[in-house]
Amino acid sequence: MEPVIVIGAGLAGCEAAWQLAQRGIPVELHEMKPRKKTPAHHSDDFGELVCSNSLRSDQLENAVGLLKEELRRLGSLILRCADEHRVEAGGALAVDRHAFSGAITRAVKEHPLITVVEGEVTEIPAEGNVIVASGPLTSEALSERIKAFFPESRYLNFYDAAAPLVTFESVDMTSAWFASRYDKGTPDYINCPLTEEEYDAFWTELCAAQEAEVHGFEDKQVFEGCMPVEVMARRGKQTLCYGPLKPRGLKDPKTGKEPFAVVQLRKDNAEGSIYNLVGFQTHLKWPEQRRVFSMIPALRSAEFVRYGVMHRNTYLDSPRMLDRYYRVKHEPRVCFAGQITGVEGYVESTASGFLAAVELARRLQGKPPVDFPQETAVGALALYISNETVGDFQPMNVNFGIIPPLGYKVKGKRNKNAELSRRALEILDKLDPAEL
Repeated sequence: MEPVIVIGAGLAGCEAAWQLAQRGIPVELHEMKPRKKTPAHHSDDFGELVCSNSLRSDQLENAVGLLKEELRRLGSLILRCADEHRVEAGGALAVDRHAFSGAITRAVKEHPLITVVEGEVTEIPAEGNVIVASGPLTSEALSERIKAFFPESRYLNFYDAAAPLVTFESVDMTSAWFASRYDKGTPDYINCPLTEEEYDAFWTELCAAQEAEVHGFEDKQVFEGCMPVEVMARRGKQTLCYGPLKPRGLKDPKTGKEPFAVVQLRKDNAEGSIYNLVGFQTHLKWPEQRRVFSMIPALRSAEFVRYGVMHRNTYLDSPRMLDRYYRVKHEPRVCFAGQITGVEGYVESTASGFLAAVELARRLQGKPPVDFPQETAVGALALYISNETVGDFQPMNVNFGIIPPLGYKVKGKRNKNAELSRRALEILDKLDPAEL
């Protein structure tokens, strides 16, 4: 059997390569690193997390929590590595980013049916089965070829941003404390309080700080789920207090009261030596990041080991281009997977790589596809990105709004969401294992 070409060794590409290989399909995995990197890449490993180290909520009352559990039950490589290298983050699944990527890299490179080919891919292969998982940071050369592959459709982009990292030893713990919001789970976050006066000064300087140049950047192009903190601040003086600096559920042990505002830091590695500023994605100039973020009392002497960066994310107008299996409608031998399809988020990207690979493997083996129903998170996400009735297509995280309602009333939003998750997992568990 000719190997399937998988382009890109990010989360979607590695998941796709692994699932194909596990089903006896040989894979040729192409990755441009380490020969070529984008400004957002820092590691040579596969599955690099270029933004946050959090895979978000791990609770079944949250749609991404359901998606994670579905992928666990379906044998996802990415979820296995995430669970093995998780760091405590309350009700979220956060990982030691370096250990996580290292584990993915070893698993993929050691698989006997996966051949890794280093170097940039600049063309979509003219023959054979292909999964393009080149990610939101697709190189310019390949991006141009993808545009040419869809001459009559839109090829879109928005801008994404990553948060800075600081060392734990440089955080002034006399001005901060460990806790999780509403005391959920274990006290895994460092909470850095600000008084109203301190917040006013911080907000004023944040709004006035100089941004790094990003060609074509406009506020309207910023994806709402990953908005730069300075863009958010300019939308109103209280906006941050209802967003990343929300003090609700966080009582300062020194006063017994909620502060005016709180900046949270989340562990970024297993040792707890590095923390990231939660919700502080930014594209400020690096000296400005140091100057403004050091106005937070607990971070006055903070040592920044990585500053926030801004980069372009590229995605397809998928409802016009792809079907529910992430196949190209006019040429189904080619599939796309990952954030380039318009699924937003690490777990969603993984899910797209999983589904594209499972469908392709079954097709190559002469079997019908597995139609994950819309009641499951995996199925709902695939049906959303292929739904031609979606006019103004925008990148989106998985959510319960794209999953059909229960058909009966359940009191309370969390209880309703938990019931939606229970239904999805029951459906998944009834699928024939031989089909998967």
